[in-house]
Amino acid sequence: MELKLEEDGKKPATPAAPAKPAAAAKPAQSKLYQPAVALQFFKTAGKVESIAQGKPIFVENEGGANLYSEGARMYLLLDGQVALSVRKKPVGGVRKGEIFGELAPISQFPRTATAVAATACKVISVNEKQFQDGIAKSPDFAIMLMSIIINRLRETIAKLTSGGALSEQDPWNKATMFDRKLLADLQREFEDKPPALHPLNKVIMKEGDRGIFMYAVLDGTVAVSIGGKLVEMVGPGGVFGEMALIDQNARVATATAESDCTLLAINRNDFLNMIRTKPAFALSLLKALSERLRFMTSKVK
Repeated sequence: MELKLEEDGKKPATPAAPAKPAAAAKPAQSKLYQPAVALQFFKTAGKVESIAQGKPIFVENEGGANLYSEGARMYLLLDGQVALSVRKKPVGGVRKGEIFGELAPISQFPRTATAVAATACKVISVNEKQFQDGIAKSPDFAIMLMSIIINRLRETIAKLTSGGALSEQDPWNKATMFDRKLLADLQREFEDKPPALHPLNKVIMKEGDRGIFMYAVLDGTVAVSIGGKLVEMVGPGGVFGEMALIDQNARVATATAESDCTLLAINRNDFLNMIRTKPAFALSLLKALSERLRFMTSKVK
């Protein structure tokens, strides 16, 4: 969970291997975070639990790819304090009213941090199936959750670029793809707005620009770069440019046609309507954002 023009046409030979668990930031609350929306979502979908002081809530690297794994839960802290650590080093905490542990049920990857009850706590939790069912009933929560993930992405990218941590030798991320059914649904939804052909080497969006559209790749490949360093390749079924539509901040990346490609452009109003009316679209986008965040945080030393 989304850059500057790729230089000299250089291409890494292979995509990145699965990212190693990386430092999990404190659950960042963006300006779009609404505690009441989060509380309503969790009260409708989840269950209340009391957790004794010192008890682990989840542990780094636990979990798996079981779609409806009971172990991969997301939490809202009702009372108390939670401490977060990575490789036994403190990385932050969770305060009353904040959500945490959300990336595992979204991405279905193992946990990237350990959460322990620093005091006696009360939480509401949802498992993966409850989360997915709940998104269909609470699209505003999905939008809010996207804003939180995007806030973390922007902070991570700022840290990487200011510290010079991005390198031309780094492996690149292979973008998450929407399934064929969802992609076909998108095309039907916007059949009155035909896709556009973008020729090889065309700059589709630029770092620092205002975000007017997000794009779904129907054919071809798009290279996404930050500060001139390639970070992601987006092929058919992939999307890019969604971050700026959600938080309405400047683009963090440049996207360039790596080949002749056909793209479906979606404006902000249509984008938000899709999230509110198509739960599968919202869930796929959350997965793409969370995997993008996981990849970028894996680069933080």
